[in-house]
Amino acid sequence: MKITLNRINDDFLFECTNTAGNSILLDNTSQPGAKGVSPMESVLMAVAGCSGIDMVSILKKQRQNVTKFSAEVEGERIQVDDAKPFKSILVKFFVDGDVDPAKAQKAAQLSFEKYCSVSKTLEPNVTVNYEVTVNGEKV
Repeated sequence: MKITLNRINDDFLFECTNTAGNSILLDNTSQPGAKGVSPMESVLMAVAGCSGIDMVSILKKQRQNVTKFSAEVEGERIQVDDAKPFKSILVKFFVDGDVDPAKAQKAAQLSFEKYCSVSKTLEPNVTVNYEVTVNGEKV
C-alpha cells in the first residue's frame, strides 16, 4: 500500500492520492478558508469507512436488506506534550431496512473485534466504542 502527498497551494492544502489515482484533500482546518479535512478528521473518517465496509459486507452476506447506512464518529483528544492524540473514539451506526437488530449489532462487534484494520491500528492507544441504531431504535 502506498500513497503520495503533494502540496497544492502556498499554505497547507495537500492532495493525497493512492495508486489507483483516487484522492482526498487535507488541510489545516484551524486556518480560515480550509478546503480539505484535517489529518485527525481523516482518521475518524477512516474508522467510519473501514467499519462501515465491514458491516455492510457482513449484513449483505446474512441477506439483510440495508436501505440506508450512515455513521457519526466522535473523537476525544488529550494533550500529550505538544500533540493532541485521540484518547477515545465513539462510532454511532444508523442502519435502516429489513435488518435484524441482533445481526446488525453482531456485525459491528465483528468489525471492531476482528476485521477493521483501522481500529485495530489505533487499539493499543485509543479506546474505540460503538453504538448501533436500527430503524430508529438503539440496539
